[in-house]
Amino acid sequence: MRGERPVRGTRSPGYGRDFGIFWAAQTLSVLGDSFALIALPLLVLEATGSLARMGLLTAVGGAAAVLAGVFAGVVVDRVDRRRLLIACDAVRMALYALIPLVWLAGPRVWLLYAVLPVCEAVGMVFSVAYVTVVRGLVGGERITAANGRLNATAAAAGVAGPLCAGVVAAWAGPTAAVAVDAASFGVSALCLGFVRFSAGTPLDPGTPLDPGTPPGPGADREGRWRDLVAGAAFLRRHPVLRVLTLLLAVFSFLEYGLNDLLIYHLEHDLGQSDGAVGTVLAIGAIGTVTGSLLVARVRRGLGFGPTWIGAVAVCGCALGGIGWARAVPAVALLAAVFLGGVSVAGTCSMSLRQEVTPQHLLGRVTSAFWTLHYAAAPVGAAVVTWVAQHHGTAPVGAVAGACCVGVAAVALLTPVRTRRPEAAAEAA
Repeated sequence: MRGERPVRGTRSPGYGRDFGIFWAAQTLSVLGDSFALIALPLLVLEATGSLARMGLLTAVGGAAAVLAGVFAGVVVDRVDRRRLLIACDAVRMALYALIPLVWLAGPRVWLLYAVLPVCEAVGMVFSVAYVTVVRGLVGGERITAANGRLNATAAAAGVAGPLCAGVVAAWAGPTAAVAVDAASFGVSALCLGFVRFSAGTPLDPGTPLDPGTPPGPGADREGRWRDLVAGAAFLRRHPVLRVLTLLLAVFSFLEYGLNDLLIYHLEHDLGQSDGAVGTVLAIGAIGTVTGSLLVARVRRGLGFGPTWIGAVAVCGCALGGIGWARAVPAVALLAAVFLGGVSVAGTCSMSLRQEVTPQHLLGRVTSAFWTLHYAAAPVGAAVVTWVAQHHGTAPVGAVAGACCVGVAAVALLTPVRTRRPEAAAEAA
């Protein structure tokens, strides 16, 4: 199958020139991006003092990503993926660089609402392409381990990033942290220019992505529609991915605004500084590192279903306790547990899609999966943060955590509990 052979010289996910450069580029990008993770909410909080406005910014960015996800898969499956990744990094570098430049004349909150949606939309296209090229770099049998290592080093960068971002924000202001983020995308784009991907040759724009659609001008409209729905159709036919998409839509609705809740809880409820926020998020990222390093081993031992369901249940328990925690170390520990569970569940679901999806469909399936399961997330971020501002972070966190545990309980009654769904796909 196209794109399943590893790049020459890539004998394991930890070795090989092309995977190594790709790995380094993404780690650097995440290191810089973690600055914006803190800086953008802080810019809104400093200018408006409103948690609801923070949640609205998150919601607007998420909505743009969902909309872009509708078309991202078709784009990824048609164009040169290396050039697409580089272009996405270059666009985000330019847009994020605008923020500190404009902020020199004073706070311009409207600019955040203009820049972030575009960056999130471009980021969605990048993320879909990112998923498709990993399989071409390491081969199908090593996907979970490769994803785990990519996530682990990205999370390790996420440990240093929030710490540095908190220091930079406290010393030079949040706009300086955004400038670091812009620079990181430039470095990532430069590194990607040296990577050789074996993801196959992109289709000619006139060739239908669905082999059942005959070429020709009369079939253009039908062919474009088939291109858009092909990924969703594959998800509908696959018993595990179909249910997983629905369950993750509920989970994303509940947890998408967590970062805003965490920052607001620390700064408003507990009276902590920007530096403390960075420290807590850095400690939380250790959970992501741990989960990413353990996920391949845990999945081999327990199987897909028990690993995914257990991780979501752990996330729910941790989320339920964050708002009630009054000590900073307790908040940091619960954040680490939550992010560790998210890492395990997310790596499992992404690896399963890569394992069971034909390469020529992988972009559209990934796009459809993320679009559907993130569709309600922006609304969730806006609703959860608005309710938390009016009723407190503790009860909102408790309800959201209980619902996450409910998602895990429902999964026990569905095909998601299957230990080896990838084996069924191989047999088919």
